[in-house]
Amino acid sequence: MVDPGALGARLASSAVAPLVKKLFVKDQPGAALVTKPVRISGLVSFRGEKRDVTPKDVEEIADELVRRALRAAGPGEVPVDAGEAVAVRTALALSLAALGTLTIEDYEAVALGPEEFARTLRSQSAVTVATFALSRDAELFLDRLLHTASLHILNFFTQRSTYIARQQTQQSRQLAQLVKAVDVLLDRLPSQSAEDAAFEARYASYITSHHGTLTIYGLDVYAGTSEWPLDTAYLSLEATRDRLGEGAAQVAAEQVLAQHDHVLLRGVAGSGKTTLVQWLAVTAADRTYEHGLTHLIGRVPFVLPMRRIVRPGTELPVPGDFLSAVGCLVAGEEPPGWVNRVLRAGRGVLLVDGLDEISEDRRESAKRWLRDLTRTFPGNLWLVTTRPSAVPDRWLDTTGFAELTLSPMTRDDVETFVRRWHRAAGADDGIGTALLEAVRAASELNRLATNPLMCGMLCALHRERRGFLPQDRRSLYEAALTMLLERRDVERDVAAMPRLPFATQVQLLQKLAWWLIRNSRAEMDRTEAVHILGEAAPSMDLGGSGEDVYAWLLLRSGLLREPAHGRVDFLHRTFQDYLGARLAVQELDFDLLLNNADRTEWEDVILLAVAHARPKEAERMLQRLVGGGTARGKLLAAAGAAYAAELAPTVRQGVEEGVRSLIPPRTRQDAYALAEAGGDLVLSLLPGPEDVGDELAYLVPLVAATIGSTPALHFLSRFRDHHDPQVQVVLASSWPAFDRDFYLREILAHLSLRPPVLVHGREDLLALRSIGGWPDIHVVGAYRVEDLTELIVPEQLLCLSLDAPHPVEGLAWLSAFPRLTDLLMVTAVDADTARQIPSGVRLNDPPAQAT
Repeated sequence: MVDPGALGARLASSAVAPLVKKLFVKDQPGAALVTKPVRISGLVSFRGEKRDVTPKDVEEIADELVRRALRAAGPGEVPVDAGEAVAVRTALALSLAALGTLTIEDYEAVALGPEEFARTLRSQSAVTVATFALSRDAELFLDRLLHTASLHILNFFTQRSTYIARQQTQQSRQLAQLVKAVDVLLDRLPSQSAEDAAFEARYASYITSHHGTLTIYGLDVYAGTSEWPLDTAYLSLEATRDRLGEGAAQVAAEQVLAQHDHVLLRGVAGSGKTTLVQWLAVTAADRTYEHGLTHLIGRVPFVLPMRRIVRPGTELPVPGDFLSAVGCLVAGEEPPGWVNRVLRAGRGVLLVDGLDEISEDRRESAKRWLRDLTRTFPGNLWLVTTRPSAVPDRWLDTTGFAELTLSPMTRDDVETFVRRWHRAAGADDGIGTALLEAVRAASELNRLATNPLMCGMLCALHRERRGFLPQDRRSLYEAALTMLLERRDVERDVAAMPRLPFATQVQLLQKLAWWLIRNSRAEMDRTEAVHILGEAAPSMDLGGSGEDVYAWLLLRSGLLREPAHGRVDFLHRTFQDYLGARLAVQELDFDLLLNNADRTEWEDVILLAVAHARPKEAERMLQRLVGGGTARGKLLAAAGAAYAAELAPTVRQGVEEGVRSLIPPRTRQDAYALAEAGGDLVLSLLPGPEDVGDELAYLVPLVAATIGSTPALHFLSRFRDHHDPQVQVVLASSWPAFDRDFYLREILAHLSLRPPVLVHGREDLLALRSIGGWPDIHVVGAYRVEDLTELIVPEQLLCLSLDAPHPVEGLAWLSAFPRLTDLLMVTAVDADTARQIPSGVRLNDPPAQAT
């Protein structure tokens, strides 16, 4: 479960610098007198008359970098297998060989910085993840190696005599900036007594050891593998902030405190909030500052779990009691007043975890506590985490907190997590690959794999069953429940208290689930749950009160959680729907189910009820859905037919006739209506590329593109080789609705006709460049000419459309594109209607002559 980025950063300067220097020509006699800027291509020693190193030597240098990086890995930390290591070496060699084609000067390269310079090398060499079929871990490993090499390359440039003579002014400015940065660090580290400094070192060591391991769900099924080092297990996720009028802005979760001093971070159960708190604490405590989070340099972390510091009948702790309140083992050893001195200097990172885990009547006092501390001790960094519904929006606005939300895991996140989980568990890589294929193919698995907790459950279930997952949803959830409720404790040899039989646990849990569904609730009061269980206890001969049964289920089932004090919900909504549908069938509540068929939140409940129902009951449900005459009812019936174990031929025929009136769609309006009525439900009913006629073939992917979900994205990938031009137009125009990088690799790169694509900014242009460019580009919104000329591959561009007013005079810049023949651009704006007026130009003359 190694973080490949962290591993690539472990290469010491003594290992990298000598290898990097082999790529360049040494200064020749008299070079110090040269004042003209030097192009990088003139420094590379495997080109021209000054050739000292061959391309083969570059491959050997890349191979040595990869070998040394892998050698720096600890036991079980190797992020790539032997095959991918070769691919990484080849990609790295091609990127380094691109030095010979760079026409920028050395001082310009230094100004770019290592990250942008590494991107320039990747772009110049046209090295793409798709070209080498790199996994997410391999891609991260390659990026970090190239970044490390770029850092040393730029450092080499700054040490050359010609660069020193030419760049004295620039270096003076850089030194001034460095001095300023040092001053900032000194401000954060004021004069300390030897006693303070010595304690801080001990405290940092404690934070690193106490928070430096992560318990991975599912790994604890297998003895000895429940914990893994945090620096190799941490998975960077995205946090989103909705900005009024600007839409959503995303940032890496560990960078939220780089953008805001005070952050309230929301996230669902298992989304990674506590893991992020651990990561920030350990990173701040790490005095080597290897992680690049400069905003944490010189700061002292305080991890404050709310469930531990809020005790009945006591006030929230003052700074001097922070360490003792959380049970810190070095509490009492700190010099008197040490915490206050840290906070007065603005050096603290205060990580308040689990605001939702305290009772509602204590949250207002917590709010006042936060307000008083932030005002009394300005300049510190604050991160407060909570479940989404625990406090209202903008709850901490008056104290200056920015609100962000942890995003669900992306496809790449899921792939990275699955591969690392299996590596940590010592499982064969093939098992992880098989699980990933299953997740991509099944929408129900996609719905489950949204956060680290649920991904860990899928990994454990998949491995426990030796690489096999049930193909129908009922069997999948049944297997997951068996693992969670019965086998997990047995295999871990847990015998903390008398066990409830599996069937008894299920019967009790489904009573809670069905109550939540019937009342349109996501969670219930603890007293309500205790009452429901208490009423069931006598008839099930449990020999305990409702309170006893509730405590047992909460502690041992793994399915119930308390999101806040006095509140209870299910670990995941899918389990609630499964268990609720099971009881609905037992109680013969079919009318209630079907009366809610038009509500999307009841969709899974109805389908799973068909799976649980006896044959005649399932048939009557499907007939009523079709007989209602609504598009949604017909689609639900068609999807439900796949869940029924047995159906009479006449019933199946009625269901098929109902869905044939909707699928395939006949017009664009039909396609849009179908997507709106069915959502993901439609995807399993749509014909594949081999089953549609050419005339209306494009309407099928149009439905999936309109749905816009992750399962829809995988459905669209099946049409990428379809020869119909309209199908390819739909695929190309749907790019902005999906994950950019995955769509680029899995769909756009495979389109043979290369129809127009929409581009919304620099990142889209970079993505197109990574697959060798695109012939027909439609730029949407404001743009910079520099981005167009630098990032569009000149030899590829034939048609260019610009739908915003041109930012510069004239069209001389078009000379950068020798094959451009068609240009459509906005030339004016109608002041009366605020309408942009496009002007089409056919470029029969060379572009440089166009006006």
